[in-house]
Parts: sequence; structure tokens; C-alpha cells
Amino acid sequence: MSFRARVYERARGARLRIVLPEGDDPRVRAAAARIDTLKLGSVQLLEGTAPRSLLPECMRLLRSRRPDKFPTDAAARAALEHPLTYGACLVGAGLADVMVGGATFPSGDTIRAALWGVGTAPGIGTVSGSFYMVRDDTVLTFTDCAVVPEPTSQQLADAAVAAARDRRRIVGDDPVVAFLSYSTRGSAQGPRVERVRDAVALLRARRPPPDFAFDGELQGDAALVADVAATKAPGSSVGGRANILVFPDLDSGNIAYKLVQRLGGWEAIGPILQGLARPVADLSRGATPDDIVDTAAVAVLQAGERTWASA
Repeated sequence: MSFRARVYERARGARLRIVLPEGDDPRVRAAAARIDTLKLGSVQLLEGTAPRSLLPECMRLLRSRRPDKFPTDAAARAALEHPLTYGACLVGAGLADVMVGGATFPSGDTIRAALWGVGTAPGIGTVSGSFYMVRDDTVLTFTDCAVVPEPTSQQLADAAVAAARDRRRIVGDDPVVAFLSYSTRGSAQGPRVERVRDAVALLRARRPPPDFAFDGELQGDAALVADVAATKAPGSSVGGRANILVFPDLDSGNIAYKLVQRLGGWEAIGPILQGLARPVADLSRGATPDDIVDTAAVAVLQAGERTWASA
């Protein structure tokens, strides 16, 4: 069974509620029909004006979460005119389990709606993005390839924690995290190397300690090739077997996933937003109906054990 087939099968068993807020778009409508046919979840398709019956609860959510932005009902109501904000608030209020949006809006709108509606997960202060790179039976997580241009050490550590949490839910294996750099174990110096080393130190200092293997700084070959790791990073718990690659900045992450996809023949599933309290997924504005279905299935798995009964 392919990785996509496994994701679909597990999403099918979760029976979650998926809100698609851009129901006026024909691609979104086609994806909704396919999600329904594949039984990947119960679809709530928002078309035109949002349902008035749910507005009061969403308004209360916005005002309680961001009183600085929404001091009045009128301010909250105005914000909810944006379909992505409305969809994210449905998730934040427990009226849906997953939102998939961004087919007609830029990523900044999706992320802003997610922060207003659901916020970041406990212990994580950064929203980041990952791609799941798939070839045959191999799945690698690349992060951050979509959100933070120049991450701080803390943001790199947050991305690692979020990617590890989601990998367990989406792929189902044990995360093995490599913090990438142009240096391995002190082979080079510079401020960018120090930033990566500081990220590893911050992760080691977390309490409770992370429950996954991680190491850095590592060059890409030391992270992925056992023979190279034995020479460059002997004794590393990660060297040669990493399945999550934390890139030092958005340039390197975005360039890497596109090169691996276009020249290496790997499939790229994403971007997948991570680090949120509940799943809000972002789409490319060039997304096809199949892309939307894939993203929805992955987002369902991000929700973990949440079901209709517990929402």
C-alpha cells in the first residue's frame, strides 16, 4: 500500500468534520465531492455568506482569544466576513475538526486566521510548514519550507517539536530529527552555525525532555548516509537515519524540497502547517482538486484522536 493510500485509509477511520470555507471555487467543490466519495470525513462546504446560526459562538471565540483585536461584537463580526477566519473559528470553537483553506487567498491570510481561531499548540510558539517527501516506501519530513524566512534558534526548535508530533500522527513511525547546516559537529564556524547549535541546546534543555532522537549540527549527507555519518558524526543517535530534516532557513528548505521533487523524482505533499492547537491547512492558490483532497487527509491525521463525539 502506498503512503497516500495509507493516509487515506487512516483518515477514513477517523470520521472527522472537515470545513472547506471557499465553497464558491469549483476546485474546492470538486474536492468536497471526492472527499465525500472516499469517506475521508464529513464535509462542511461554506458558500457565500457564512451560516448566521453559528456566528454568535464564533464571535465569542474571537473576542475571548483576541480582545485587543476584537473589542466589540461589530469588530468580530466584520472579521468573520472573511471565509478563512470563519472556518478557523469553527475549528477553534469545536464546531469542526479540520479546516482546509487558501485555494483563493495567500498563505498569510490562512496563517492569520489560524492564529486568531485556534492559536499555537501548548509549548510551541511558532507556526511552521513542512513537506512530506515521498519516494517508494521512504517518507522524509522537510521543515520549515513554507513560513518563517529567518528562524531564530527557538523557532527552529519549535519546528522540530511540531514536525516530530505530526510525523507520529501522519506517518506513524518514530521521529529522528536532524538539524541541518553546512557544518557537522564543529567542522565550520559562523553565526548561522551557532544559531543551529543553539536550537539543539534549547531542545535539550526542554522540560520534559523531547521523546524523540535529535542531533545537530549535521550536514545533509551525515544526516542521511550511514557511512558518511560514521566518519563525520561518530556516535550520533541521528546520523545516517534521519527522517525529519530541519533546515536552517526558508531559502534552504524551499530550494531543497523543489530540487528533490523536480530532479530526484520525489513526490511532495504539502505545505502542511504545523505547530497549531488544531489543524488548519493551507493550500497553494494553484492547488488542484487532488491536492486539496491530499491536504485534507493529512490534516485529519494531524488532529490525532479527536472525533465527532469529543469535539
